[in-house]
Amino acid sequence: MTNAVKALAGTGVTGAEIIHANLMPPALIAHALRRNEGRLSADGAFIAETGTHTGRSVQDKFVVEDPETRADIWWGKVNQPMAPERFLGLAARVRGWLGARPELFTQDLYAGADPAHRVRVRLVTTNAWHALFARNMFIRPAPAELAGFEPDFTILHAPEFQADPAQDGCRSETVIALSFAAKTIVIAGTSYAGEIKKSIFTVMNWLLPAKGVLPMHCSANVGDKGDVALFFGLSGTGKTTLSSDPERNLIGDDEHGWSDAGVFNFEGGCYAKVIKLSREAEPQIWDASHRFGAVLENVIADAAGRLDLNDGRLTENTRSCYPLPYIPNIVESGAAGLPRNVVMLTADAFGVLPPIAKLSPAQAMYHFLSGYTARVAGTEKGLGKEPQATFSTCFGAPFLPRRPEVYGQMLAELMARHGADCWLVNTGWTGGGYGTGNRMPIHVTRALLRAALDGSLARVEFQRDPFFGLMVPKALNGVPSEMLNPRETWADKAGYDRTARDLVARFEANFATYADAVDADVKAAAIRAAA
Repeated sequence: MTNAVKALAGTGVTGAEIIHANLMPPALIAHALRRNEGRLSADGAFIAETGTHTGRSVQDKFVVEDPETRADIWWGKVNQPMAPERFLGLAARVRGWLGARPELFTQDLYAGADPAHRVRVRLVTTNAWHALFARNMFIRPAPAELAGFEPDFTILHAPEFQADPAQDGCRSETVIALSFAAKTIVIAGTSYAGEIKKSIFTVMNWLLPAKGVLPMHCSANVGDKGDVALFFGLSGTGKTTLSSDPERNLIGDDEHGWSDAGVFNFEGGCYAKVIKLSREAEPQIWDASHRFGAVLENVIADAAGRLDLNDGRLTENTRSCYPLPYIPNIVESGAAGLPRNVVMLTADAFGVLPPIAKLSPAQAMYHFLSGYTARVAGTEKGLGKEPQATFSTCFGAPFLPRRPEVYGQMLAELMARHGADCWLVNTGWTGGGYGTGNRMPIHVTRALLRAALDGSLARVEFQRDPFFGLMVPKALNGVPSEMLNPRETWADKAGYDRTARDLVARFEANFATYADAVDADVKAAAIRAAA
């Protein structure tokens, strides 16, 4: 078997004259520069522009309605169905298109640091920089493991291919289509590299529950005593910042699995948002983004390659992709023991949630299924002056192929079986909502988290919040007592009450979707939250 045939084995792609298989970063960067795919920054990072698509194309994602998997898919806006025959035709045309290119790049990689639960991924792409992105993001096999590498899933990555909605059963010339039965992913019509990462996260979210492993959109770290903490949270809640603690070791910053043996990272790299990033606030991410081998998406640089991370002219979603070893204090194995603490982060721009609350198991499932945060003007285009409540179930709705309650029930069972505590942490506003109050001081949040993770917070006296039914600490050394009760931080107490009732109503309306799919304890938690 020739090297070219071996590199494309199992993909169905044939005909390409030159195959660059499993190249290391220097070679990939050299090819990317030769092909004019981008340029180097002054520090040696590779800068690429993704054109029209500067983020995920959520309306162009499809899951194939295979008979073997149809009954278990959470169909709807997140998982739009594609007929099997349409997918077969689309995949055949993309394979033919890829095979007609003069050169291709392939990478053989792992998703999942735990060998018992990892997935072998083969990427076929037209661009060297996309191959480098994948190599940075996923787990890189040892050279000896590549000899007999056989992929579990194949990604056919054709960013310049244009789909035909009439022929392919999609919405536009862009399509991301996953077939769990065929173990094939087609990504066409978009150069945004995040589609590669998130397509495999969706695969892990499909495969692992059947093995009794909970896939999670969260960061994770571990203390010197082996105490693992998980941090769930949507964009802007502080997930990366709070898990990157110099006193703890980082397992990973985005995607993990929780089995009865412990927690493991799905990835071998980080994909950080870098708009307005400063070296003072985020030194680890800043340093990693100014290194040879990092990939920068839609980041602006001057003629000399000096980065301007404050410039969002192409997009506010500027990104840096780099291998985990580029940052200090990492867990090299990508795995650790069982979590002792689960932290759910929310940036409540209405300013009515407490800075920290201890959740019962039923409340943990309720808030996990809710996945609440609030966005404000400036974080996304099109947002008005008033905060907007956002609910993304399981803190990762766009990547869930199964129904949310499947993941929620698994979380509740794992927490109960292994005795993990759960905390709801508000990194948003205090003393009033956005425009009136102030952002929660980071030193207060860190002090509360430190007390939660070392066990001291669980031993203090708690009182029940009258609006959300949350158990809130009465006092904690080093934290002003009035900050623990958000109502006390508002000058306008009646205004607080009105705003809290309004947010409770939003929670209630959102949770109606899941009310018939959860047990009595979770329903009771929902009723208390809506009281």
